[in-house]
Amino acid sequence: MAKAPAKKAIKAKPSKGFEETLWDTANQLRGSVESSEYKHVVLSLVFLKFVSDKFEKRRQQLIDNGQDAFVEMEAFYQQDNIFYLPEDARWSKIKANAKQDDIAVQIDTALSTIEKRNPSLKGALPDNYFSRQNLEVKKLASLIDTIENIETMAKENDLTEEDLVGRVYEYFLGKFAATEGKGGGEFYTPKSVVTLLAEMLEPYSGKIYDPACGSGGMFVQSMKFINSHQGNRKDISIHGQELTATTYKLAKMNLAIRGMAGNLGEKPADTFFNDQHKDLKADYIMANPPFNLKDWRADSELTDDPRFEGYRTPPTGNANYGWILHMLSKLSETGTAGFVLANGSMSSNTSGEGEIRAKMVDNDVVECMVALPGQLFYTTQIPVCLWFITKDKTANVGKGYRNREKETLFIDAREMGTMINRTNKELTVDDIAKIADTFHAWRSDDAELKARVEREECKIEQYEDIAGYCKSSTIDEIKANDYVLTPGRYVGAAELEDDGIPFETKMRELSQTLYSQMNQAEALDKAIRVNLEALGYGE
Repeated sequence: MAKAPAKKAIKAKPSKGFEETLWDTANQLRGSVESSEYKHVVLSLVFLKFVSDKFEKRRQQLIDNGQDAFVEMEAFYQQDNIFYLPEDARWSKIKANAKQDDIAVQIDTALSTIEKRNPSLKGALPDNYFSRQNLEVKKLASLIDTIENIETMAKENDLTEEDLVGRVYEYFLGKFAATEGKGGGEFYTPKSVVTLLAEMLEPYSGKIYDPACGSGGMFVQSMKFINSHQGNRKDISIHGQELTATTYKLAKMNLAIRGMAGNLGEKPADTFFNDQHKDLKADYIMANPPFNLKDWRADSELTDDPRFEGYRTPPTGNANYGWILHMLSKLSETGTAGFVLANGSMSSNTSGEGEIRAKMVDNDVVECMVALPGQLFYTTQIPVCLWFITKDKTANVGKGYRNREKETLFIDAREMGTMINRTNKELTVDDIAKIADTFHAWRSDDAELKARVEREECKIEQYEDIAGYCKSSTIDEIKANDYVLTPGRYVGAAELEDDGIPFETKMRELSQTLYSQMNQAEALDKAIRVNLEALGYGE
């Protein structure tokens, strides 16, 4: 088990005023642009401003160092992971011409030029997008003016510009998902869910893979985890795939804004039919694949696919087990996958799904199941859960892991979470810590757990089953429950806390309350009869 250095002290979060300011300005474009489309307008401009600022700073650095001859040479930017921008593609040019009638064309030209001059951005930026939207020049100029102030906002909030732009990007993705409803789920997983996955998987080093990567949130949170634990982001390599073209662009921009290199494949593509990472064996898989995807293959397709070897082919009517077996096939011998699925995946017996799940349990690849509270997602009210699977539970025994062969941890977190508005919940920092600590206390051997506690990375000094919350169950227990993996089947009911009031006293008080209520009901009945008789409706 990788050892984590001590965590950095966490600063108090600054106000979100700058994010809301940008959002309010962006909202001015609504009406002239479809709500599902205008995120590309806003995020593309944020991207353009950010990469321009990084370019200009590097350019000035070369000048200050007496290297004027190199200021237009791409290699002197790319070696520092900075995109080279020709003069017509720089933010200064866009800002200067913001009120011109052809500003949309100029923005499209700038984005196209940047993509052509920087191979790593191939397929990342919108193609002639601004020109097609028929945007009002006045509103677009207003948005450009607001984005111009990003650097000032960063200084006012004691953030680096990269941190601020990353927060703006993340904030906007969440807001777009909330306003777009069901369609927003194609690119966004709630931050608290992604954070929980990262805290449980602890992706310190190796290959991270997401077969349905959306806008890249899993990768971003992995890097945040590494940074907060003072790790080295160079120890991680990113691999992902995304089907939807516009979402694929969002993901590539998201990584580029944060200075993260990643292999998202040559193009957007279907993971099942055009796997762009066929030979990959990942150390960590983090994913939120589409729930209950129907008609994902025809009856005759993928029937002999090696990814399903040893199991029956998942049914055509639901891709849940297609995703599960795909991810299992992508794991290295010591790798672990953590992913979100609909609750039905834990108990369904439709079209052989129960048979696949039983085989997985018998093969001892299911490590942990977590039932999550409802209302976490902007896009669906379907209850969801987290699966954690591994190729070999004994592979890391002696390296910080306890031998949990033929055991599975069940955690019922349905009562956790806090409402953040009338319709949505999120897991709090304490909720996430409790769930992650429970998992690590169960998984870690004595020496590793003691070290975690000393490093203040875990508050649980020894794992124990807690009625109503967590239970370590054997394969035999799971078999006795017909291979159903719903945590509620195993954790039981929470123990009622003794309030110290003797039973006789409690019964006397309850009886008195009941008799009082019955007397009140009798009096109300009499009053109603009197009123009815006065109206001529007596018996």
